[in-house]
Amino acid sequence: MINFLHIGITVIVTLGATLLAANLMEGEKKIDTQVESLYAVTDPQFLRSMGVLLGPTIMKGNQVQHLENGAKIFPSMLDAIRSANKSITFETYIYWSGEIGRKFADALRERARAGVKVHVLLDWVGSAKMDQGMLEEMQHDGVEVERYHQPHWYNWTRLNNRTHRKLLVVDGRIGFTGGVGIADQWDGDAQDKSHWRDSHFRIEGPAVAEFQAVFMDNWMKATGRVLHASNYFPDIPDAGNVAAQMFSSSPTGGSESMHLMYLLSIASAKKSILLSSSYFVPDDLALDALVAAAKRGVRIRIIMPGEHIDTELVRRASRARWGGLLEAGVEMHEYLPTMFHCKIMVVDDFLVSTGSTNFDNRSFRLNDEANLNIYDAGFAQQMTQVFENDLKRSRRITLDQWQDRPVTEKLIEHTSSLIGQQL
Repeated sequence: MINFLHIGITVIVTLGATLLAANLMEGEKKIDTQVESLYAVTDPQFLRSMGVLLGPTIMKGNQVQHLENGAKIFPSMLDAIRSANKSITFETYIYWSGEIGRKFADALRERARAGVKVHVLLDWVGSAKMDQGMLEEMQHDGVEVERYHQPHWYNWTRLNNRTHRKLLVVDGRIGFTGGVGIADQWDGDAQDKSHWRDSHFRIEGPAVAEFQAVFMDNWMKATGRVLHASNYFPDIPDAGNVAAQMFSSSPTGGSESMHLMYLLSIASAKKSILLSSSYFVPDDLALDALVAAAKRGVRIRIIMPGEHIDTELVRRASRARWGGLLEAGVEMHEYLPTMFHCKIMVVDDFLVSTGSTNFDNRSFRLNDEANLNIYDAGFAQQMTQVFENDLKRSRRITLDQWQDRPVTEKLIEHTSSLIGQQL
């Protein structure tokens, strides 16, 4: 007699295993060789490679402002939203309920009622803590809200692909990106362990059009609809003298572009690399690139979260990979006061790269990410000072300290590192 229960369980288990495998697989061929060091980041050939080989045009005439912590970030973003006359496009990973979530919802609703076209794209996983009532209020008042990769029968193989991008564009002329999520943890001024340290960036000028194009990429994937015309892509005059470009990556197209951008920048470093990284779990290629740079005389300093971190597994996996870096002379630091959520790289006092990308395999190959690259010595100097200020609140971990940690810690960290490709 046929055991239908047994057959049913087998089918379910097989289907589950197939879906899990499909979500963990990386669809495109990975970079598998180290990028050679051929020129400096200040060399015109480096700029040509970044702007032609990797895609986005480097655009001059921009003005970029660094915003430190929620006390400065959120008022600037909300002021821009409240000033909108034609359109608002907003894509984010984290959007939770709370005071900050309410302020953004109310500002977006008010502009929608005033006739502004408001489009919000939320990651389905990252916005899971958002109050449904607040979402419905936004939709009722005319805010067009979509969830990225909300589960449906046709996208089960893409459930592990999240949009981690953090983009706000107002009237096609003002753009924001960086590390901040829409949640109360980011509010305040990093004054205690409940208020996180983060940076965000406001930009005006021609490069904002690339922000809009990156938003449209995922908006079309989520909705099948195209937003265009001058409401979204106006003629943008110069607003300053900074050269910038907006990088994006996605497993569904160009999954290696962000990874390659980092590898090429590290390979082209001649003097210094400053890396602020909220989740630092480098793959072997990134590790090799950093070690090779240190061995050719580049001073590398890295700041990561310390004991105040929202994902302890990431910290464990990260620490397991420090040995070769410390042996090569890379300076590793843990931020002490609170969760450190910054994602900023400064190379040779010239290139600043910042946005949503973490220094880990999930950002390089599994998530949709977006980074703003800024090519300007003056702005790089400003961000170097920001790094130095964060360094004063950090503790350096030496090679001896790393080697002398307890055996149990080493075992836990090594085990955590084995699943590093999903972190």
